[in-house]
Amino acid sequence: MDRNQYTNLSKAWEFVEEHALARQTPAMAQIREATQKAGMPQGSAAQAEALSMLVHLTGAKSVIAVGTGSVMETLELVRGLDGEGQLTAVDSSAKGIAVIRKAFDVVQDSTATKLRAVNAQAGVFLPRLNAGDYDMIVVAGDAVNYGASFAQASRLLRGHGIIVFTDVLALEGAGDRGGLLDPADRGDKAVAMRDLLDIVESDERFRTTLTPTGTGLLIAVKR
Repeated sequence: MDRNQYTNLSKAWEFVEEHALARQTPAMAQIREATQKAGMPQGSAAQAEALSMLVHLTGAKSVIAVGTGSVMETLELVRGLDGEGQLTAVDSSAKGIAVIRKAFDVVQDSTATKLRAVNAQAGVFLPRLNAGDYDMIVVAGDAVNYGASFAQASRLLRGHGIIVFTDVLALEGAGDRGGLLDPADRGDKAVAMRDLLDIVESDERFRTTLTPTGTGLLIAVKR
């Protein structure tokens, strides 16, 4: 692949991201703006939209969203549930879970999906949930969320259930360090994502694929 092709790929990412942002409803755009002003940067809009589509395509009815302040992804997951089922949002930040509840208040009149919002560490809360009750788990935010969530994934998911890890390239908040694109990046998130890739892709209980959507999605389907 030559330099022009790499440049075009970068431009394509920007185009897709701007397209996804333009497709957001006024209410969603306002929530994104308010959340970011509150000091909680939100991830890729195209990534959140892809997660919504994945929920819709799989017919998931019970979804867990683990992430520190991942408000837009949580709302897109609600949209993907098409007015059915339940979303369990798990956030270790009290501020994050409060913002998620407030954002859900804005959209709840247009959906019958139930929200269960829990302020807790993933490694503490997920082991308390019933086995085999969930169709999908989406993991975002702090590095500690990823390993803790995957440790419970096989137990929590139904057959052919899915766990999706966002920001697997560790680019959100990476600054000049480069995430997984730079082997010299030894930040907590980059180190955790390198370990995660090895662990998940070598686990014979799951079939996996890594995509460049947003800042990297690792999708693992329970066999």
